[in-house]
Amino acid sequence: MENEQSSVHDFDINLICEYFAGLERQGPGSPESTMKALSFIDGLSKQPKIADLGCGTGGQTMILAQNNVAGNITGVDRFPSFIDIFNNNAKKLKIQDRVKGIVGSMDSLPFQNDEFDLIWSEGAIANIGFEKGLNYWNGFIKKNGYVAVTYESWFTDERPAEIEKWWIDAVPEISTIGHNILIMQKAGYVPVAAFTLSEKCWTDNYFIPQKAVQKTFLEKHTGNKNAESFIELMNREDELYSKYKQYYGYVFYIGRKIKNPCYE
Repeated sequence: MENEQSSVHDFDINLICEYFAGLERQGPGSPESTMKALSFIDGLSKQPKIADLGCGTGGQTMILAQNNVAGNITGVDRFPSFIDIFNNNAKKLKIQDRVKGIVGSMDSLPFQNDEFDLIWSEGAIANIGFEKGLNYWNGFIKKNGYVAVTYESWFTDERPAEIEKWWIDAVPEISTIGHNILIMQKAGYVPVAAFTLSEKCWTDNYFIPQKAVQKTFLEKHTGNKNAESFIELMNREDELYSKYKQYYGYVFYIGRKIKNPCYE
């Protein structure tokens, strides 16, 4: 069995959704990294239109709304339970008049061409693919508008086989920062910034909060082998990060649209 590796894709989507709905963030990140990325984005209009794709329950969206702008933000996620939490969070912050979550897919968006000043996506573009996402989303961004995404990336050209297998299974297109910047350029953007998310984004804001959720989750699903295996997978991700964090992480890529994608 050692040669068989489970990935998150092998588990029931409702089980995954229930697990992550109890967390403020569904992936590594922090308010500080969101704000740092926002600081590279110049020249937004006074009331910009922003889309947050794969928004989850909206941890980063609410940071954007509170610290950015008087503009409108539309969060998009495929899971209705996440969007319910998203919209409740907006109501609690009294920003529901300009921050709204809708159920939808990031690869079939219900928007107009050149509609947005900024498309944001933290920890989600791998679901559509980095290259495919940047190319497809380009059409919804105004000229000189921005895209800002976090994406799993290699920090080195070579890495141990164990961690390479883990991430290629999870994100087949995973590549180095330099290669990803070239993809961004080819997709019609001027790269504005790229920076790595801190270790705290993984430990304090992603792995540690899961521990309390795991206890309740396992109690609710006592005897459910799929639930137990899913928790084992999440803990395995934590262990591998501790062991191999010098080789990979999330990188924030910020680009400004100057043209439509270049296809060879």
